[in-house]
Amino acid sequence: MASSSFLTGERAVVALFIARIVFSLPQSLLFESLSLSLLSLLALSVEISVDASASVPLSHFFKTRPGASSGIFLGAVTLPGVMVSKLIQMSRAVSLNQSGSEELKNLQLLYWVTSASCYTVLAYLWFIFYHQSDSKNCATSQCSLSCIALYFGVCCVSFAVESHSGWYTAANLLWLFSHGYAAVKLIQKILHTFPACASIGETLLVTVGLVIYFGDMLACTAAKSHGYFAVSKVVTVPYGIQRSEVSVIIQGLIIGLLVFPMLFKYVLQILERVSLASFRDTVDNHMRRSFVFYISLACVLIIAVPSWMQLVQDFHVHPFLWVLDFVLSEPLKRLSLCIYWLVVIYVSVIRFYNISKSSKIERILLRKYYHLMAVSMFVPALILQPKFLDLAFGAALAVFLMLEIIRIWRIWPLGQLVHQFMNAFTDHRDTDLLVVSHFSLLLGCALPIWLSSGFNDRPLAPFAGILSLGIGDTMDNENLPYNISISAHI
Repeated sequence: MASSSFLTGERAVVALFIARIVFSLPQSLLFESLSLSLLSLLALSVEISVDASASVPLSHFFKTRPGASSGIFLGAVTLPGVMVSKLIQMSRAVSLNQSGSEELKNLQLLYWVTSASCYTVLAYLWFIFYHQSDSKNCATSQCSLSCIALYFGVCCVSFAVESHSGWYTAANLLWLFSHGYAAVKLIQKILHTFPACASIGETLLVTVGLVIYFGDMLACTAAKSHGYFAVSKVVTVPYGIQRSEVSVIIQGLIIGLLVFPMLFKYVLQILERVSLASFRDTVDNHMRRSFVFYISLACVLIIAVPSWMQLVQDFHVHPFLWVLDFVLSEPLKRLSLCIYWLVVIYVSVIRFYNISKSSKIERILLRKYYHLMAVSMFVPALILQPKFLDLAFGAALAVFLMLEIIRIWRIWPLGQLVHQFMNAFTDHRDTDLLVVSHFSLLLGCALPIWLSSGFNDRPLAPFAGILSLGIGDTMDNENLPYNISISAHI
């Protein structure tokens, strides 16, 4: 029984992917190979300890989605595996003189940030289970402790070899594990704010992705600014590489919208203290709160976010005017694509929304159609207009975030309407607190395309998410696009 519970299909597949990556690494990436191997072993041992613990179940610490496996192994190695796959590809580009060493250094630092964030969260999970579990001397606990110590040693040696300065090593370690600390705090916050919405592995994947994205924004801002401290000079130099306008616009929009709910909450608290009135009870207060919401959102999207974009990128006009000019630079192709997308979305949504309300067909079967619809929408655009598709994915993700914020806060007049509409397509994996299915579909298609930007000698890589979701989704594996994107980049 113990062996059958250890050798699950998911663990075998993930281990196969990691082994494929490790054996593909060149000798110049020896430390990355060792760290990924140790991280994978730590994640596997933590997952086995968590799943096998009867005395201290997972629900004792976190309220995760009922009936879902922990998914710690898959969640912890996905992003580091993707980063190492990109490192392998970038090292080929450098050897062929098709890319500069600065981009390779930037990618290496991003890998270590990603790996350290996952490592810190895993160490945190191991720590809380180790001190509450009765089996402190079991093999998995000893293996976890050894992996934690060895990983930290490999990390220190890696930066010490690159520079003989102890200050350089200390600054980079501080930068890495500040991301890890932020990841631990964020995963606690997410699981507390949205209980029963995701498994530990899914939350870990989202948490580390957000921390990396925010950290990249901060480092890029520091690298483009003047007068920052010496420690930031050591750490942020690799972040100063040239970026495309599209990537800057997407990053600014997404991070602005993710930060906006906290800003809106603080604005409401300030207004309540000033006016000594609550925004929560009466209809008038709901109207006032909605008015404050839309004004605050407009300030963030029209003033704050474009100001950051112009700081880190040399836009000669307002970034949104640049987007308009970009779309109209090839009006026939790009406007035709927009019209085609709008027609397909409108017809599909109206048709299947009516079916979902009046039919007893399983909603997950109805949602399979949208995966096939994604193939028909995105494959032509990926072949004909890949750069425009990048921007379109970012715009769609921004719209989804705005609608979800409006739905959660029940902002008049759209909040209740959006909630009723989204409820027609939810299933057991969604809750009233958070609806994530449309985000999973969009990111599953977009991430392999975004990760394939720049040098790419693997033609399959950009199509990995679209094809796996549209064709391979019958396997009902939500993480398949990420696994395929890893192998496609190697």
